[in-house]
Amino acid sequence: MTSKSRTITFTVNRKTAEAFDAILNSPPKLMPDAIKHDDGWWTFTSPWGPAKLKFHENRQLGILDHQFIDDEAQWDVPMRIVSKGDNSEVITTIIKPNSISDQTFDERMKEIEKIMLSMKQIIEET
Repeated sequence: MTSKSRTITFTVNRKTAEAFDAILNSPPKLMPDAIKHDDGWWTFTSPWGPAKLKFHENRQLGILDHQFIDDEAQWDVPMRIVSKGDNSEVITTIIKPNSISDQTFDERMKEIEKIMLSMKQIIEET
């Protein structure tokens, strides 16, 4: 069975290490009620209700994979930061969880694209 996915890529005007750190610290800038707990999980209110997020990062390799869990689904999200000289490329692939419909996935992607645009702005302002 083929799973539906979408890859979002954008360039930021920041070196890779700066972009990496900005993303790791972005939850409270994207979701004002975000709280980081001792176990590494962030909890907050997402556009879809209560949610949590945890990064599984490897700075040397530019890996910022993460899990996002809400009431509807668990999302395992691969994310990479790739150097482009003085800039960086942020690459994220969103894979549709089996627990949601294609229509729900498409609706979520519209909101996720807005969140990624906000993330780009946060990275470049940091």
